[in-house]
Amino acid sequence: MRALTPLLRSVRPMRPIACVAMLIMVGFAVRPAAGEETTARAVPIEQGQIAPPPSDDQTAGYIQGPGDIDDDIILPAARDDDSDSDRKWSRNYISVAGGILTAPDYSGSDERRLLPGFYVRGRYDGYSFSTRGTNLQVDLIRQRRGQKTDFKFGPIISLRADRTGSVKDPQVEALGKRKLAVEAGIFAGVTHSGVFTSEYDQIGFRVVALKDVSGGHGSWAASPTIDYGSPLSKRAFIGVSASVNFYGKGFGRYYYDIDPVGSAASGLPVYTGAGTKAGAGKYSIGVAGAYGLSGDLRKGFVLIGGAQYGRLLPRFADSPLVSQVGSADQWLLGGGLAYQF
Repeated sequence: MRALTPLLRSVRPMRPIACVAMLIMVGFAVRPAAGEETTARAVPIEQGQIAPPPSDDQTAGYIQGPGDIDDDIILPAARDDDSDSDRKWSRNYISVAGGILTAPDYSGSDERRLLPGFYVRGRYDGYSFSTRGTNLQVDLIRQRRGQKTDFKFGPIISLRADRTGSVKDPQVEALGKRKLAVEAGIFAGVTHSGVFTSEYDQIGFRVVALKDVSGGHGSWAASPTIDYGSPLSKRAFIGVSASVNFYGKGFGRYYYDIDPVGSAASGLPVYTGAGTKAGAGKYSIGVAGAYGLSGDLRKGFVLIGGAQYGRLLPRFADSPLVSQVGSADQWLLGGGLAYQF
């Protein structure tokens, strides 16, 4: 692991969650090396760690917020050897990635769509930023050069467009489209490097809290996530992540309850269980990996790929949108190519 000294300095993606590496499109995040960490995840995601931008009604019908797609698996960001001993803040960088993912048609659907994905992450003068799914977040706590423990805090804004476009299932389509929800909030977290396998592996914990400010579902969503990642060599990296999504009553009522009018239009039974109280609505676990095509994850092109399994919990899973015409089991699979400047 000696050869990895310039790869990771101290920690944070674990999106949920560093050397440029894997990211599950619509979810997993490319991160900087230890001590060169970026903004806290999240994510990520029914979360991005990258999520597809809406190019038409079908694509827009899937877009999810950062707490729904677990996009925060830590992946170290590629960078040159750090020989500037006088520099106070972590090195500036920007990473971009693109690829393809397969995801549920809507949250709770058993139908799937093939979608494009895109991701951007960077840091300037110690301040980190990233796009994760359809959200933008900025870490206001500056990253110091070489630090092993990194605290994160900052604003986040996200778009949630579940069922705003066309839906494949005719009964769910008959319930009508949902409004685009603009959610604003904060994230906070901490990441530490040098945990189990070497001084380069890293573990992180973060919480994302969002409130709808646009009159969509009119409620809130929150997601705590724990993640862990480790380089296997200069060429390979792997990360894992686990999270739980909590939702307000209005969220469950808007996306999963069915009133008498909707029941008559769709043929699905009336359901009011999702909006009776706030609480946990979904858990997710994910794995992501990266492989440097140049032989070094710190530079050049990197193949990325990952998978995430999510399970809707009883009050949401019992909705006819899930139990009768969908599935409580939710899979995301993706892969692509990343590059760091």
